[in-house]
Amino acid sequence: MAQQADLVVKNGKIVSSQGIFEGGVAIKNGKFIAIGRDDSLPDSQQVVDVKGNYILPGLIDPEVHLGIHRPITDDLISETKAAASTGITTWGMQLTSPNMQMRHKLENEPGDIVSFKDVFPAFKEAGEKHSRVDFFLTPILANDAQSEEIPDYVKQFGITSFKYYLHMMRPEASGWLSQKRMGFFGFDDGTVYRGFEHVGKLGAPCLVSLHCENWGIVRVLEERLRKQGRNDFGAWDDRSPGFVEAAHVRQFAYFAKLLNCPLYIQHCTCDETMDEVERARKEGLTIYAQTAPCYLSLPKDTWKVNVPLRSKETIERIWKGLREGRIHCVGTDHVNHGVPRREMEVKGDVWKTVSGFSSRVEAYMQVMLSLGVNQGRITLERLVEVCCESNAKVFGLFPKKGTIRVGSDGDLAIVDLKKKATVKPDMLYTSSGWSIYEGWEFTGWPVMTFVRGNIVAEWSDKTNCMEMVGEPIGRYIPRKLGIR
Repeated sequence: MAQQADLVVKNGKIVSSQGIFEGGVAIKNGKFIAIGRDDSLPDSQQVVDVKGNYILPGLIDPEVHLGIHRPITDDLISETKAAASTGITTWGMQLTSPNMQMRHKLENEPGDIVSFKDVFPAFKEAGEKHSRVDFFLTPILANDAQSEEIPDYVKQFGITSFKYYLHMMRPEASGWLSQKRMGFFGFDDGTVYRGFEHVGKLGAPCLVSLHCENWGIVRVLEERLRKQGRNDFGAWDDRSPGFVEAAHVRQFAYFAKLLNCPLYIQHCTCDETMDEVERARKEGLTIYAQTAPCYLSLPKDTWKVNVPLRSKETIERIWKGLREGRIHCVGTDHVNHGVPRREMEVKGDVWKTVSGFSSRVEAYMQVMLSLGVNQGRITLERLVEVCCESNAKVFGLFPKKGTIRVGSDGDLAIVDLKKKATVKPDMLYTSSGWSIYEGWEFTGWPVMTFVRGNIVAEWSDKTNCMEMVGEPIGRYIPRKLGIR
C-alpha cells in the first residue's frame, strides 16, 4: 500500500533548472515523498490546488543583516515575515557578534566583539522561537581571534561560510554606518589571511564571502566630489566606481588561490567585477559572484547604498551576466533600518542621507519575475537556478534545500506569473514600514509559501497581499564538511 502524504500540492507547473512539467508534489514529515502527474500522487490528509500556477523550490536568500538598528529578536519577528511573504524559505543571516547579542546596543565598544561561541546559543534559540523561515548563519568576522576560531565554529555549530567586510578595515573613513554601530574597530589583510588559511584547510563546503570596496580610494574620490559641490545621489556611485569593487576581487582572489580558499563575492554590480571573477575561475579558483535585485532594477540616482547602485546601462549588463552564467547567485542584502524614509532621506544631499533602503527582501521574487522572466531577460528555469539551486549548492545546503526532489525538505514557493499588484506600505512586513519600490507595479507575484510542508504565507485577495499563516516554525540549519 502506498504511504499516505501529509500534504499534496497539485495542478501546477513544477520548475527546476532543467525544465518545467505539469503535475504536483506530495510531502510527508516535512519532506518530498513523490513528484509527478497529479494522478500518480498518493492520497493525502491535505490537498492544495494551485490552479495552474508555477511550483518553485522555496527561494534561498544568502544575505540578510539583522540586529543592527534594533534588537535581533525584534528583527527576527518582523523581517522573517517579510521573507516568507516573498517566497523565501531559507535565509542566510550574515551577522556580527555584537549584533547577535540579546542586549542590543546602538553603539558598541571593542569589548563587545566577543566570540561567536558566546552569542550563538541564544541566537539559535531566539531564531527557532521567532523565525517564520529556516535559517543558517554566516558570521561576519571582525578580528584575529574570531578568524582563528573558524574550525571551532564549524565543529560546534555547523557553520561553513564566513564573511569579511573589506570596506570596514578603516571604518572611520567609510562614511556609511559608524564603527560602533557595526562593531568594527579596525582589522587588516592579516585577519583575512588567517581566515583563508583555515577555510582552505577545512575544505568544501567552507568558503569565505567578501564585501569588496576599497575605501582608501573611495575616500580620495569622495573628497574630490565634495569639493566639486556634488550632492546628488549619483555621486554615491561616482565615489565608488566599478574598479574599486573589482580591485578587491583581484587582490583577495590572489590570496585565496594561494591558500585554496573558495570565495563568494557579494553584490557583483559591474562589468569589471564580472571580469575579475571570470579571470579567477580560469586560473583555477573556486569563486562565485552574487548580485541583488536592487542592482537589477534601480539606477544610480535612486538612493545611496553600499556597494552603490550603477547606471541603467550597467543594469542591463548585469542581467546579461546573470543570464549567461557570469553571475551565479542572487541574494537581497536586506537590512532593516527600523525607521521610515523621512528619517533617513535628506532630499538634495546624498552625504546627509542615511545609506541603505527598505525593504529589499520584499521585492526579491517580484523583481526576478516581473523584470526578469516576464520581460524576457532570464527564463523561469534560470531563476530557479540562481535563486534556489546554486545558493543551496554554494552554501552546503543541497539537496536538503533548493530543489524539488524526493527526500529534500518540502519547501515551495507558488507563483502567479500573470498577477499584477502595486507595492504599497500596507502590504509590507518590515518594521521600517517602507519600500524603495513603493508605487511600482510588478507583474508576477508569489501567492503561497511552504516551509517543510507547512503553509507559512498565502495571498489574500481581500487585503491584496501575502498574509502570514500559523505560528513561526523556522529551524536553524547546521551544515557539514564534505558536501557541496
